[in-house]
Parts: sequence; structure tokens; C-alpha cells
Amino acid sequence: MKCRCGRKAIYHRRQSGQYLCAVCFSKSIQKKFRRTIRKHSLVKRGDNIAVGLSGGKDSTVLLHLLHDLQKRRPFSLEAIIIDEGIAGYRDTTIEVAAKNCSLLDINYTIFSFHQEFGITLDDTQPGVSHCSYCGVFRRYLLNQKSRELHFDKLAVGLNLDDEVQSILMNLLRGDLFRFGRTGPYYKESPQFVPRIKPLREISEKEVMVYAVVNNIEVDHSVCPYASEAFRSDIRDFLDRMESKRPTTKYSLLRSYDRLFPYLQDQLTADVARCERCGEPTVNTLCKACKMLEDITDTGQ
Repeated sequence: MKCRCGRKAIYHRRQSGQYLCAVCFSKSIQKKFRRTIRKHSLVKRGDNIAVGLSGGKDSTVLLHLLHDLQKRRPFSLEAIIIDEGIAGYRDTTIEVAAKNCSLLDINYTIFSFHQEFGITLDDTQPGVSHCSYCGVFRRYLLNQKSRELHFDKLAVGLNLDDEVQSILMNLLRGDLFRFGRTGPYYKESPQFVPRIKPLREISEKEVMVYAVVNNIEVDHSVCPYASEAFRSDIRDFLDRMESKRPTTKYSLLRSYDRLFPYLQDQLTADVARCERCGEPTVNTLCKACKMLEDITDTGQ
């Protein structure tokens, strides 16, 4: 098949029926990325932005797109890398993340679970969801370190698939607090560094294709704990729906975004400070401190 420009198509976008060559595909992703940023005012001139960088496709593509955006809109950009302590996995991804930062001349800082919490993800007890521990501790460190390093915003590489999975997961769990804050941006307390998600309207598949056609080196390995996650069941369900009805994920995101202003108004809770570490929480103890307490009680 041919792209509308006459070149050979390398990608079929089922939602629109378009066949795109590598050049037109890349331009379409860049256009969608910039449109999301404009629509929600995610990046402004003079911002000091940290990227939560893992070395995987999403955060690495985000790093490259933001770096390109600096040519149009001057702002500062650095990366924060979290080492969870997953043997045989994280060392490789950190190497890829650091290599991309060096290529783009972007400063980065590495923080580890072991350094900050005295444990690694591999140390957590068997029989529990490692993904639950990982998600809580990663979000804790990304927010804390972004604030301590005086960043204005934290950019995370959540794509369309990630967003709609989170929406459905929080709804099925009955977690209305999280359900009410899965929008394009999130700011609730001075202790929270605003999180921005410029890739949230780009599918996981298209992020991967963009990395390939633009020769962006990413790590393709899969976390050894990924199969434990509730998210994997939701992912499979949404993928089946998308296969039958190619606009399912976009439609779900659009519906949520229309509800988002009302959800923020009705479902957000007052944010206090954890009595142990001082980080923001809606309870007496934040989730990170509660999990560390549970780990201590079990003798890990």
C-alpha cells in the first residue's frame, strides 16, 4: 500500500483507515504529542521539567519528543531514573536510559529503592504483588525527588493503553479517589509536583513504531513481575475489545476526559502529610510508609 504522499506505507492506522509511510507516521505522532501539550497547557516557556525515565519505549520516546520540543519552546529538561533492584532486568534498562541521556546531552540522576528504603523489589515477600510495591515506591520517589530537585513538573511516559487501563482498574476496584485523578495533569497539593502525561493519546503500539522508525534505542525486555499485575488482565480485555472495535480505547479516554472536571470536583480528597515521613497522603500514614511497616512486621 501507498501513503497519501506517494511513499511506501509502513503502518496502517485502523482507527482512521490511514496507511502511512515512516515520514508521515512520525509527523503524525509529533503533531499529536504537541496537540496534547497545547490542549492542556502541559509545557510552558521556562519550565523546569523532570522525565521519569526507565529506558523502556514510552519514557525514552517521551524524552526524545520533549528534547525536540525544546527547539520550539525553551524549557529545562532532566531525567530521574529509579532503580527498583530487579536482578537481571533493571541494570540493562538503566544502561539504555543513561545512553539516551548522553546522546541528547540531558543530565540524569539515579535513585534506588535500596538507597532510599533499605530494600530492593526482589527483597519483598513472595505471595504479594511486587507491582503494588513497585508502583507505590516509584511514585513516592519520583514525586519526592522532583520536589527536592526543584522541578516544576514531572513528565511520565503513560500512553493511551496505560491511561485507559488505569481508568478501568480504578473503577472496578471502587477506588474513586484514584479514579478522580487519572486525567492529563494532576496537581492537588504543594507537596505534589504536577505530573504531566503528553503521550496519553498515543497508543502503546504507535509509541513502539515511532521508536523503531526513528532509530531510538529502547529496552524491550519485560519485567519478570509483570504477569502478577491485575493490569495484565485489564490489558488483555481492552486489547480484545480494540481488536473488534478499533476506537474502543480512544472512546473510553474521551468519555473520561469529559467527566474529569466533575470527578476532580467531587472525588478528590483533602491531602495531609504522612506523620512519619512528611510526604502527602490522605491517611495518617502514606502508602509507602505503610508498606515498609508491613515489610518490617513480616521480618524482611
